[in-house]
Amino acid sequence: MLLKEQYQVLIKSLLPYAQKELGFKSPPKINFIEDEDNSKNPLGKTAYYKPHHKTVTLFILNRHPKDILRSFAHELTHHAQHCRGDFENQEVSTEEGYAQKNPVLRRAEEEAYMQGGMLVRDWTDTLKSGGEKGRILITIM
Repeated sequence: MLLKEQYQVLIKSLLPYAQKELGFKSPPKINFIEDEDNSKNPLGKTAYYKPHHKTVTLFILNRHPKDILRSFAHELTHHAQHCRGDFENQEVSTEEGYAQKNPVLRRAEEEAYMQGGMLVRDWTDTLKSGGEKGRILITIM
């Protein structure tokens, strides 16, 4: 299992790549949470974004590093959406079923799932090909 500091190295590498690809100017604040109860819940939280605070919170306990990176990229997509103004005049809610009830938030989730997964895939391929300081990061893992 990776240490919190090792996750931070991976996140710091992915962040500028995602920032360039998603086009947001300033990065969000990032919180790492080690929640034992959440990690035991098969339907527990993986991450969330708070637009008004511009923060991404990642749950890292007992998760594969690539899964954490995908969650991070998903939430960065929400940050980019917020920066673009996609949530203006929109009540952003994380209550149960929000993505099924609100068509605007549904589209935001669809974009975040697609963009987030592809961002990690493209970034990973870049690392494996030796770009973006890839050799250093691959040895950490």
